[in-house]
This record gives sequence, C-alpha cells and structure tokens, in this order.
Amino acid sequence: MRISLWLGAGLLALAACSPGDEVAVTGNQVTPSAATASWDEFRDATIEQWFVIDPYFAVYQGRHEFDGKLPDWSAEGLRARGEFLKGVIRQARAFGGLTPQQRFERDYLVKAAEGQLFWLEDADQPQRNPAWYVGGGLDPNVYVARDYADPLTRMRAMINFLKAVPAATEQIRANLSTPLPASYIDYGVAAFGGFADYYVGDAKQAFAGVGDAGLQREFDAAAAEASAAMRGLRDWMAAQRGNASRDFALGPERFSRMLKLTEGVDVPLAELEAVGRADLRRNQQALAQECARFAPGRTVQACIAKMNAIKPEGGPVAAARRQIPELRAFLTEQDLVSIPGTEQAAVRESPPYNRQNSAYIDIPGPYEDSLPSTYYISPPDPSWPEAVQRAYVPGEPDLLFTTVHEVWPGHFLQFLHANRVSSPVGRLFVGYAFAEGWAHYAEELMWEAGLRDGDAATHIGQLSNALLRNCRFLAAIGLHAQGMTQAEAQRMFQEQCYQDEGNARQQAARGTYDPAYLNYTLGKLMIRKLRDDWTATRGGRAAWKQFHDRFLSHGGPPIPLVRQAMMGEDSPRAVF
Repeated sequence: MRISLWLGAGLLALAACSPGDEVAVTGNQVTPSAATASWDEFRDATIEQWFVIDPYFAVYQGRHEFDGKLPDWSAEGLRARGEFLKGVIRQARAFGGLTPQQRFERDYLVKAAEGQLFWLEDADQPQRNPAWYVGGGLDPNVYVARDYADPLTRMRAMINFLKAVPAATEQIRANLSTPLPASYIDYGVAAFGGFADYYVGDAKQAFAGVGDAGLQREFDAAAAEASAAMRGLRDWMAAQRGNASRDFALGPERFSRMLKLTEGVDVPLAELEAVGRADLRRNQQALAQECARFAPGRTVQACIAKMNAIKPEGGPVAAARRQIPELRAFLTEQDLVSIPGTEQAAVRESPPYNRQNSAYIDIPGPYEDSLPSTYYISPPDPSWPEAVQRAYVPGEPDLLFTTVHEVWPGHFLQFLHANRVSSPVGRLFVGYAFAEGWAHYAEELMWEAGLRDGDAATHIGQLSNALLRNCRFLAAIGLHAQGMTQAEAQRMFQEQCYQDEGNARQQAARGTYDPAYLNYTLGKLMIRKLRDDWTATRGGRAAWKQFHDRFLSHGGPPIPLVRQAMMGEDSPRAVF
C-alpha cells in the first residue's frame, strides 16, 4: 500500500494566525478560527483549504474538480504550505469545550498536520528526496486506472495534468540539493524515467479508444512535452552519480522526532530496537520449528527455498486473482470482521515507473462511488540475472500473505471501513503505522484463525512476510540512527530474514529514502497489544470481531490515540 507520507506543497498561501486572530485567509477563501467558528466549521473549512493547497491529494480522495492540477513546488509554494500547516496546528489546539468525539478529531487533525510538517521542514524532503515528488503528485494513475468518469472526461484531465508536468520538473530540479545519496539518485532515475515512458506509452494506450482526433493530437503534444521534461530530469539525476553521497540518514534525534510527530510514538530508540529484536526472534523461532516439519534436516534457507519453489501457477497476477475469493470466503466463515460495501479489487501488473516495491494496492478515496481498487504486483527487474529474477517471483504461499496484506482483510478491507467512518478527518487521513500495521497484523491474524488448516508451507509464507517486516524495522533504526550502511542492511535482510538477493537489495535501498518503513512491525505490535488488553475483559478470542470493528471505526489515526479512546486512558501512549 502506498501511504501518502508527504502531501505536497501549496498552490495558494494561507496566512498564519494566532489563536486570537479571527480568520486565516487563502486567496479568496476564508478559514474560520477558534475565535469565530464552531469546531465542525473549522474542521470542514480546513479540509477544503487542504484540498486547495494540495490538489493531488484532493483528486486521490475523489474530488475531481481538482483534476489535472499539481501542487505548487516553488520555494514560495513550499513556504505557504508550511505556514498553512502551522496555522492548522495552532488554531486547532485553541479549541476548547469540545465533546469527547470532537477532542479526538481535533487531536487526530493536529497529528496529521504535525506529521506533514515534519516531512516538509524538519526532514527537508523537498530538497533531499525525489520520493517526495513521486508520492506527492507525479503519478497519473487515478486518470488512467480509475473509471470515475467516461474516458473522454478523464482524457481531458490527463491532458491538463501532462501540461502541468514541465513546470513541475523545473521546480523539482531547482529544489533538489546536490550531492544526493546514491540510492536516491537510483530511485529518481528509475521513477522519472519510468514516468517519461509511461506518459507516452501505457497512458496514451489507455485512451486510444477515444474517437476525438483533435483531443488525441492535443494529448500527443502534451505527453511528448511532459515526457521530454521527465527525461531531462532523469538525465540530470543520472549525471549526479559521479558526486553521489552516502548522506541519507536522518540521525537519531530527527528519527525520534519522526516517530513522535508522525505516529505519536515517544519511546527511546534503545527500547524500540529491543522490541523489534524480540519480535524478530519470535518469528525466527517459529520458522525454525515449522521448517523442521516442512523440510526436516535442511537449513532454514533451504526450507524457504522449498516454499518459494512452489511458484504460482500462471504467474503471480493470475494466482492473486484466485486467492482473493478464497480469502474472502475464509474471512466470512470465521466471522473475524465486518465487511462493509460491495466494492471489488482487481489485480494488474504494476506500471514500470512504480516497481520499487513488490506489491501495492490503489484504493479509491471516500468521495468516489463504489469504484474497484487495483492490486498491483511488480515483475522482477529484467536487467537482473535470470536466477535472481526467478527467485524474486514469490512462492504461492508467500504471495498468499501479500494478498492478505493488500486485500483481505488488509488494506482493501481497512479502507472499506475508513471510507465510511463518520468523521471526515478519519476518512481522509490514514496514517502509515495504522494502515501498514493493520495490514501486517492481518497476516498473522489469518494464520491464527486457521487459514489453510495449519499447512506448513502456508505458515512459512506468513513467517517469511513477517521476517521481511522485522528487518525493515531494524534496518530503519540502523540506517537512520546507528550508522548502518546499505550493504549491511542488505546482508541483514538476506541472513537474518531469509530474503532473496534481489528483494534484499531493493528493501535495503528503500530503507534509505523511506525511513518510516519500520511502521509495518511498529503498527502490528501496537495493534496486537491493544487487542490483548481490550479483549481481556470482553471474552478474549470471542471478542476479536468486536475489537476489529471498533479499531477500524476510527479511520486511521496514530495508534496511541486509538488506544487512549478504546481503553479510556488519560493520554495517548505507545504500548507494545
């Protein structure tokens, strides 16, 4: 699942206001402050301004009056976005006399703004990290893959998007400060080059059936200019390789601030590392026990290889399409969680510009009307040796838990709930640890509930996924707070978490530009502990469905806020 860590920059400036100011003005728009508005009025006006500040975010939530627009990534636009976020935090905190639900919503909105402000200013992502732009505006998948309107309407939106790309690339090039880390350069070259090909390739093909010759010519011209701009950005990035640095680490203090400001987790790093290593040992021990049953007398590596040799018939995409109905049927039979709505998830191969992770799902936002989601699976890099490519294709039991993670009962189900919560804040702002923690938690949940009746290969598939996330957890801390090198991280993925060479290389690189990818295990552990504590006085296992429904009813805030609400505690805290 691609979580929006960075919501991009602002198109219009929102003047910062103190709690005593009456209004905050953005262009022709007015956001009422605590001095003049009810909480609901302030919340709704803030959300509308957020959409203006970040039209890309608005489009992905289903607000298609913003179609074709990109954020303003100029220096002034970035400054305006920062001032907007600071104003939201300051004014939201000034509200008093709120109901418990309103206080929860206020704290939730503040954390969303604090997290975005961290990435924008403290972590300085616009100047340091090309991933900030790839995840914050440049992906046109919404126009190509979501049938929210007829092809002609979406094609016009895509043309406007393409026309905005050249100016955006100039802003990106002006912002990125060299020298850049080698892994960032590799990421940027792959992503920007992939966009260049996609704009004139698959994106063009998606609208080939539109019979308006004039519109087709306009598309071709806009796509050619956008593609050329992206190629120029790709080539500029590639030219930076000669001066590449290794300066990707946030450092321990900033890494701790990341956890506190984005996820509400204020725990010493040494304690956090100990929690992660304990979960790694738990899963390693479970794997050793299962391998003794599945591949007696063999090493753990040979056991994993035996499981991964069970290649999915017809390839991963075809196999995932078969797994989806199997998992839904099991989920229903076990009555583990409510399934709202009738939406479906399609399965496709991921586009070339977005293959830095093996699988992800794109889910329509709360303003869309019953559209299908798309579960993308990435093929191996064709430049890799044949043996490495084959190893990259997961075994069917491994893929099964990727499908659990992305679809049933992972991200897809979680967003079915989030898109229906009563709070607009809950519908719009789903955090990294909540979403990825839930999806990773869902993998172990399905095994605990008896998926495939205790089959050993199935359990090894689940544990393989768990170990991957264990190493992400430890790699994030190591890379960003302990001086770990990318090569050392790759070795850890291979030797301690038994990942193949291609996946280990990919995961180690991702850890440099995605320091928050420890949130898979971080979120899972907080959810497991909350489940145990909440159900302890409500019937234990018999209360799992009630727990899951209550947990998902909050949308996607930092998990310590959910714990505070569900356990009736005085303040939010991270408990593992």
